[in-house]
Amino acid sequence: MRTLRDFFERNRRWAEKVKETDPDFFMNLSRQQKPEYLWIGCSDSRVPANEIVDMLPGTIFVHRNIANLVIDTDLNCLSVVQYAVEILRVRHIIVCGHYGCGGVQAAMEDREHGLMDSWLQNIRDVYSRHRERVDAVEDERARIDLMCELNVIEQAANLCRTSIVRSAWQSGRELAVHGWIYGIEDGILRDLDVCFTNLDEMYKRMG
Repeated sequence: MRTLRDFFERNRRWAEKVKETDPDFFMNLSRQQKPEYLWIGCSDSRVPANEIVDMLPGTIFVHRNIANLVIDTDLNCLSVVQYAVEILRVRHIIVCGHYGCGGVQAAMEDREHGLMDSWLQNIRDVYSRHRERVDAVEDERARIDLMCELNVIEQAANLCRTSIVRSAWQSGRELAVHGWIYGIEDGILRDLDVCFTNLDEMYKRMG
């Protein structure tokens, strides 16, 4: 029980399978990390970044938290963004949410969730800004899914407002911020028509 032996056995089988396909894969992977993409996604175990876009380890730098939030007081997230932008020099940052997000649903509920409420307040702020539009949707599931989309768009805008991204743009860096959403029920990624490459584009979209 303490060692979870099955995990180690699965790991060995996986490593062997990879080496059969590409004998030098792990040696090449160990030499450098040069991903072009930073993925900010939800912690939900059903949304593994590399797998849903069918890309190998080393291609995507990943940060995940409940409901894929970008908050100016979250030093964990901001440190990841800084490392990705300034050290790895990624060219694309993807904020990816998913339909049926439990964090978004919890934020819309009229009850307490303990410590998690401090985190969920950020989603409630998004809901407050879009309340009239969201409440106009009668179907509960569709209402939550709309909130999931709006949350992604808001977090992408938050990312653009960080000093890290603004500094990159001011220095002339080519850096794009994207907003996507994933459907767990069909496995399909959807572009929310969010692609910011400068502050003007973000402010024009967000108003």
